[in-house]
Amino acid sequence: MIHQIGNSNRREMLLRAGAGFGTIPLSWLLQSTLSAAESDNSSPASAHSAKVPHRFGRAKSVIFLFMEGGPSHIDTFDPKPKLNEWAGQKLPPSFKPVILSMGEVDAPLFPSKRKWSQYGQSGLWVSDWLPHTAECIDDIAVVRSCWTNGINHSGGVCQMNTGVTIAGRPSLGAWVSYGLGTENQNMPAFVVLQDGKDEVVNGPRNWGSGFMPAVYQGVRLQSGKTPIPNLDNPEGVNSDQQRGKLDFLTQLNRQHAASRPQQTELDARIQAYELAFRMQASAPEAVDLSQETADTQSLYGIDQKETETFGRMCLLSRRLVERGVRFVQLYSGSGSKWDAHKGIEANHSKLCRGTDQPIAGLLRDLKQRGLLDETLVIWGGEFGRTPMSEQGDGRDHNPYGFTMWFAGGGVRGGQTIGTTDEIGLHAVEDRLHVHDLHATVLASMGVDHMELVYKHKGRPERATINEGLVCKKLFGA
Repeated sequence: MIHQIGNSNRREMLLRAGAGFGTIPLSWLLQSTLSAAESDNSSPASAHSAKVPHRFGRAKSVIFLFMEGGPSHIDTFDPKPKLNEWAGQKLPPSFKPVILSMGEVDAPLFPSKRKWSQYGQSGLWVSDWLPHTAECIDDIAVVRSCWTNGINHSGGVCQMNTGVTIAGRPSLGAWVSYGLGTENQNMPAFVVLQDGKDEVVNGPRNWGSGFMPAVYQGVRLQSGKTPIPNLDNPEGVNSDQQRGKLDFLTQLNRQHAASRPQQTELDARIQAYELAFRMQASAPEAVDLSQETADTQSLYGIDQKETETFGRMCLLSRRLVERGVRFVQLYSGSGSKWDAHKGIEANHSKLCRGTDQPIAGLLRDLKQRGLLDETLVIWGGEFGRTPMSEQGDGRDHNPYGFTMWFAGGGVRGGQTIGTTDEIGLHAVEDRLHVHDLHATVLASMGVDHMELVYKHKGRPERATINEGLVCKKLFGA
């Protein structure tokens, strides 16, 4: 378990400490280096102070590229010749039946219209929907055998983020924030970006802290040219005046919170004000993409209308992890736009065009800056799509077998792990459940998913709910 410091806030600690300011360096070192100790679950003076992991991990940060709605694995990274050969036929009786979200019965198999090619020295197969990502395939490990319990979007997105299909548990980013903190106290530990005004299904609960203190939840930034509005001081207000207002507000909030110790949202709000004050000095520079060269912006596709939005998000994510942010989650197709029940050709063509170059640009940029080794990049959605058709030219949800890929953070690229059956319906070899996925992400950061514990109502809670196996093949083991 990762140690947390008690109930006192920073100001109270300074007032009570006999040695005054001389104790500050010592207290920071004690808080930052203790690990595998008991937690009283109260909000620490600085909940996001960097903590030492359980063991060595290559990844210092995670960038999770979430394709909300469920991208089709059998049209992107998992070619199935038999699917085209059997197109138009009913699902053979040798395949065990499945429950489909839309309840269609006896839908015929729907062929993939993609052209497939092998790329890189590894010769991995990628479809023509993702030509830019294909050029980075030697840095990517493609896992073709993921599976989940969430058959609809709400349950699927919830489980991919929190480990369960219903609300109430902390998100993976919150666990990382709780377990490791951040290396930059002037920036949030966990940041969320989405590519449109439509709300991600389930909304903030996807990046919430569940039963843990609210301070560990994700901070959502806006897409576009102004990710953080109202960051500058009002006209005529200097930093000293702003500090005085914040101190007075904190005093009032502490008095209000003293009689309400169970409402962790109050402490989170107090710390949010403190973080916002610190961010006024650091964040404007961090989110200012105009500091990047024209070549770098072009690498991400910011100079093109189709790729500008997601390109900005990817470039900002690189700047954030570069500045010590632990977990950055990017939502493509917010509002389940990857959900191609009908017209998958038009749907996926547009979304792939909008994300392919920015994602490849991110991988290339991280690599040339020496950041890919310490940044784990994940691509995927809440599930895949069925080999059977829906509404003639679409595909239904497929939680039984789908693809996600990983790069950086110690991952051995240029390999495929696991398989689905002949038509891409079920994961059949080296199956990777969401709990295994979460255990693997934590392991890449040096965190043992069974040792990272939060006590809730007397019960030891873990990110993977006491399940999950680390996929060691990802790291070449």
